[in-house]
Amino acid sequence: MSDTDRRIDELYQLPPDQFTATRNALAKTLSGDAAHRVKALKKPSAVAWAVNQVFWRARPVYDTLMKSGHALRAAQIAALKGRKGDVRTTTDTHRKAVADAVKRAQQLAAAAGVNPNTDQLARMFEALSLAAEPAEKSGRFTDVVQPSGFDAIAGVKPVPPAPSSRDEAKKRKEQEQETLRRQADARLGAATTALAHARDTADAARRALNRAEADVADAARELEAAQAEVTKRQA
Repeated sequence: MSDTDRRIDELYQLPPDQFTATRNALAKTLSGDAAHRVKALKKPSAVAWAVNQVFWRARPVYDTLMKSGHALRAAQIAALKGRKGDVRTTTDTHRKAVADAVKRAQQLAAAAGVNPNTDQLARMFEALSLAAEPAEKSGRFTDVVQPSGFDAIAGVKPVPPAPSSRDEAKKRKEQEQETLRRQADARLGAATTALAHARDTADAARRALNRAEADVADAARELEAAQAEVTKRQA
């Protein structure tokens, strides 16, 4: 490692608020391409800085994370190829390693007054540990490294299980169940429509009955008034 690379490594171990001034001071001590290279170095984001600190100051935690990620990727690839792979155990181990790395990163960040996003920390540790190839900028990250989806197992063709009479019977059963489900849905739809119609009819009948009762009441009041008027005139 050259002296310039060593000093760049030291630069990424500094607290974020010291990065820019120290970088510029280092660039002034150099010349030519080396000076331009250092001057172009980008200040790390809070998340990238915290991940760098785990690499520099808690290497056993970082190495354990990388090892667990490689083991999980290997188990996933083995399972896709039809070989035995303990994906569940390796997943649990990797999940714990990610949690340990996040916790250590938060501790180191808190000591320097830095507040990285916890979710982004976890995603970056997952991305780094599950990558198909080791990261080239370990300890010098400047931005959040996003998970690369299934790149870790890209190109691995899953081995389909051999067809069996049991599979065929299961498929027929599923088809029968789907047919029964559609028939039940159709019956339910028809029953719901009939019920809605019956309710509409009942509501209409109740409204007609209410109107008839109101008409009867009005007619009764009119009759009573007329009888009273006749009695008054006869008196």
